[in-house]
Amino acid sequence: MSLLGSLFQQLEENEQEIVKIRRHLHMHPELSFEETNTARFVAEQLKSLDIEVREHVGGNGVVGIIKGNHRGKTIAFRADFDALPIQEETSHSFRSKNDGIMHACGHDGHTASLLGFAKVIQKNRHLLNGNVVLLHQHAEEKPPGGAKAMIEDGALDGVDKVFGAHLATDLPLGTINVRPGPTMASVDHFTIKIKGRGGHGAHPHQTHDSIVAASQFVNHVQQIVSRRVNPIEPAVVTVGKFYAGNAFNIIADQAHIEGTVRALNPDVRVMIEKEIRHILDGLKMSNHIDYELDYLHGYPVLVNDPLEIEKLKEIFTSIGNYDIIERNPVLGAEDFAYFLQQVPGAYFNVGARNLSDPSTHFSHHHPKFDFDEAALIDIGKAFLSIANYYLIEGGNN
Repeated sequence: MSLLGSLFQQLEENEQEIVKIRRHLHMHPELSFEETNTARFVAEQLKSLDIEVREHVGGNGVVGIIKGNHRGKTIAFRADFDALPIQEETSHSFRSKNDGIMHACGHDGHTASLLGFAKVIQKNRHLLNGNVVLLHQHAEEKPPGGAKAMIEDGALDGVDKVFGAHLATDLPLGTINVRPGPTMASVDHFTIKIKGRGGHGAHPHQTHDSIVAASQFVNHVQQIVSRRVNPIEPAVVTVGKFYAGNAFNIIADQAHIEGTVRALNPDVRVMIEKEIRHILDGLKMSNHIDYELDYLHGYPVLVNDPLEIEKLKEIFTSIGNYDIIERNPVLGAEDFAYFLQQVPGAYFNVGARNLSDPSTHFSHHHPKFDFDEAALIDIGKAFLSIANYYLIEGGNN
């Protein structure tokens, strides 16, 4: 048996423990920036393995450090651990015990996989030509996110490369998606208050109708992508909230709008914000209204290092029994992008759909979301393969 095969075997021997950890986390989810118990649990797990631990990194982040017996690179692996404000609708014995909060994106699985990986690496640390850093990140789901704060608090100090994985229920088990370059979109959030002058519905000429102006904004903003953005550049502007008024016969004094902007090109991202501001300035003049705009710049575009992706394809192909694919980029967002702005690395997807089990076919962020727990071992094997390439058999690649 090869050394990597031995590492895989050790991981598989811990499968029940990894599943147990995942189910414990699933039963006790916590929202972004509120994950105090989860962070404590993760830290305790690492300490039980005699791994050096830093707590409260950038907030609720936890960093584990495994030092090898020989000099070499420092490779970081990341897992997020926050949950979502969703009421779970599964019938699992391990369903959420926290009302209105659910692990509906797989972060419980990511954390369990990284802990399983950590146990194997810690046991074999004498083989490492370098070090492993375990990034257990809080608050991925809610901008400004936890990654940036962890970086500012030194989580990547001394790190040469960083890797992250995400379970994907739209991919079958045994599939790994790796893509070079822009892979996930930037995400911004805008909140707009249109301030008019209310009055009686029978006397519109005495008012400045906020609803009419806000409705014009919703229509105009859709033309940014269709008529301002180059058609070959992926971008989305979505208005998700629009509310105004208190009665059928009163012209509303104010209207409120919220939405999101997504793009794969940073220049397009900047241009869309400018166009939104131009539209509002035009409406101010033509409709005699005023406005307040709160524009939150969220996560940047996630850009995978092309050289690292080529290496990952080679690494994962050599494992065997996995289908290595390259999908189109998506307009979902991930604050792992901040890590990749600092050091080379890659973010990839691991299939978690069991084709014969419909319970694993729901999309992420769905109240019935679930995944095949065999994917926990697949993430662990992917991480072990990367560690083996850079720190063990591959020397200092």
